[in-house]
Amino acid sequence: MRGNSPLRGSRRSPCCGTASPSNSADVQRFIDLNCDLGEGAGQDEALMPLISSANIACGAHAGDLATMIETTELALHHRVGIGAHPGYFDLHDFGRRERDITPAEAGRLVLIQVEQLHEIAGTKLRHVKLHGALYNQVCRDAYLAEGVVADLARLWPNLIVYALAGSELAQLARARGLRVAHEVFADRTYQRDGTLTPRARPDALIHDEAAAVAQVLRLLREGVVRATDGTDVPLRADTICLHGDGPHAVAFARRLNRELEAAGVVIRPCTG
Repeated sequence: MRGNSPLRGSRRSPCCGTASPSNSADVQRFIDLNCDLGEGAGQDEALMPLISSANIACGAHAGDLATMIETTELALHHRVGIGAHPGYFDLHDFGRRERDITPAEAGRLVLIQVEQLHEIAGTKLRHVKLHGALYNQVCRDAYLAEGVVADLARLWPNLIVYALAGSELAQLARARGLRVAHEVFADRTYQRDGTLTPRARPDALIHDEAAAVAQVLRLLREGVVRATDGTDVPLRADTICLHGDGPHAVAFARRLNRELEAAGVVIRPCTG
């Protein structure tokens, strides 16, 4: 189910995380579906109509000028919200290896890549979502998070910061006056403290499509996810991340779209 606006599904009312009743059960009425694109997975054209926000790789962990232009044009064609997806300059490890960096270095790393995408997208640039190891480090480390949000608040105060729900990054960005989209992952498992299960663990990913859909639907109905130890963890969800690099990414996105529509949930870009 989608609304009508220049951006797909967007009805400019409060942020996506507002819950309201649907039939006999409470269900969150709006949700943003975001996906990391421009990373060379070869499925961008099929995925773009199924999402509401695109996180576009800026040439560090993946992508180049040509893919940034192509992906931006594709997002504009489908009226999908455009975001910068900065990561470590690390093509070999796809930006998934953590580095020892300072808050100032983290801030500069993000700014450089936001600037690159802004040169292409201009005023259509709506949000920023960090990638991989940089995302994980900045979301959990208050010092790194402060370095990033200080620079964003100074130079890009209108961008929405996509951050792991309840993380240091989310809290500090909000404290700086930035708009925040609290993010939950459809196909990742969680620890009881609300953090993602490390990718090195065998239970980090939800491989069963039905289980991933069920995690999203329960989150929207009850505001919780089930941690790996069986604990119910309360999480705010303004946006749901769908991974675009798996062999079943398109099939899962289609199924989730169908299930959300059946539940009366409107897919639209988050307003933060």
